[in-house]
Formats: sequence, C-alpha cells, structure tokens
Amino acid sequence: MSAPVAVRDPGLQPERTRLAWRRTTLSCTVVAVLAGKQAVHDGVTAPGLLAASLSALVWVLFLVVAHRRMRELERVRPDALTPGRALAAVCCTVALAAFAVAVAL
Repeated sequence: MSAPVAVRDPGLQPERTRLAWRRTTLSCTVVAVLAGKQAVHDGVTAPGLLAASLSALVWVLFLVVAHRRMRELERVRPDALTPGRALAAVCCTVALAAFAVAVAL
C-alpha cells in the first residue's frame, strides 16, 4: 500500500514573501530616485548624469529580478530562487546602496 501524497498547504508564506519583494522594490525605487535627484542637484554634470543613469539601470535590473520572482511565487509550487537571480538581487541592492552613499558624500 502506497503512502498518500501530502497536499501542500502554502498558507500565507508565499504572500508574505511577495510582500517582502514589493517592500524591497519600493525601497530600491526610493533610493534610486533620491540618488538621481542628488546627483543632479547642483546642476547637470557628466559624473552626476552618469551616476543617475547607473542608478536607473541598476534599479531596472532589480525590478526585472523582483518581478520574475513575484510571478514565480504565484504558482502552486514555486521553484526555489536560483543562485544567479539571488546574486543579481544582492548585487543590485549593494550597487544602489553604494550609489546612494557616493552621491550623498
């Protein structure tokens, strides 16, 4: 006699994870906007424009990673976050933090 297959009850865990991704995306958006604003605060210069452009690029890359993850979490059995996507999210977050610090100084 074979054992019955347990049906996964996801509960609220996927929803909490989606909300965490949304909060992180919102935080990254605020950092990118503030870094861009600060970069061009005293006038548009080449380094300021480069910093604002890099902030926007990293922000868009993070949005892509976060959106893909949130879409994956909508499935009944979501796959685990791949190491490549996890590394991309970490690199984008660290880069945005570095841009924010560099622009603030």
